[in-house]
Amino acid sequence: MIIKVCGITNADDALSAIDAGATAIGFNFYPRSPRYIAPERAAEIDTRVVRRIGVFVNESPARIAEIARIAALDTAQLHGDESPAEYPNQLAVWKAARVAAGFTFAPYAGAPAEALLLDGPAGELYGGAGVAFDWSVAAATGLRIILAGGLDAENVARAIAVAHPWGVDACSRIESSPGIKDHNKMRRYLKAARAALLA
Repeated sequence: MIIKVCGITNADDALSAIDAGATAIGFNFYPRSPRYIAPERAAEIDTRVVRRIGVFVNESPARIAEIARIAALDTAQLHGDESPAEYPNQLAVWKAARVAAGFTFAPYAGAPAEALLLDGPAGELYGGAGVAFDWSVAAATGLRIILAGGLDAENVARAIAVAHPWGVDACSRIESSPGIKDHNKMRRYLKAARAALLA
């Protein structure tokens, strides 16, 4: 069961998320993201025993491995145009896909990823934009799915009931500004997600 808070940039937000029930913490290593964090800074943030996820966009496997070593990552979440041959082989991979018109699971069938993270449409941007999608497309795929895109305390239980995912991931809808979490919104999201996933 994965309950992830992404876009962590400071220790206070990380520890608050963990205290409230997060099982995974995401660090964004895409330099053009407003939530970018340097690998050395991420390494200083204690996340106790939860999974440490690194978000990457079109990085080389060698650079991902280097950042994973510096920041003590468990998983690489890939948001770029990487083919399976370009996945790093030193750690688990979550491949991110944006669900928009014409979306199909065909490109991801048989890919060597631990999970497929489904995000909402973001136009030409890499990564998510806090936009939800039709969660029913994720149901009964046979793949291990993590739902992202526009999730918060108000809709995460409904998303879980529709899609029956392996996990959920929230970021922008639980922030006060990019990279800074609203602890009340974050706690409410985590409480709702945990209750729904354990139901």
